[in-house]
Amino acid sequence: MPVEFLSDDQASAYGCFTSGFTRAELERYFFLDDVDRGLIEPKRRDHNKLGFAVQLSTVRYAGRFLDDPLDVPAQLVEYLAEQLGVADPSCLKSYSERDKTRLEQSGRPTDGRSSSTSRPNWASGSRAGPGPPAKDRRRCSTRA
Repeated sequence: MPVEFLSDDQASAYGCFTSGFTRAELERYFFLDDVDRGLIEPKRRDHNKLGFAVQLSTVRYAGRFLDDPLDVPAQLVEYLAEQLGVADPSCLKSYSERDKTRLEQSGRPTDGRSSSTSRPNWASGSRAGPGPPAKDRRRCSTRA
């Protein structure tokens, strides 16, 4: 007999972002260290750098990739852009225009290969983890 251990509200909020963060929360969960920057730097365009940083932050905080990687609070995008020196955070909109880039950077297979050979080790840092407890998360519809 299946047992539900999450309420409907908790289940719908799992793996989602809150509608806003304090500066301390941004610094705690979304600070890009030297290893992160080393992964991001090879990306050529600002929207790819920022999109990659958003995906990296998403998987660390929420414990999964979002179906729509742009479905994150604008405040988070601005914080990541500030760290990367990206002058126009709205450039992130261009990130989803090419599905293959988005899928390649998330580690999802794009050509039928198994995910074990194509998925980067996102959670290799000491800060890896599912983020704060589900009770601290809100609805996912916080599009930047």
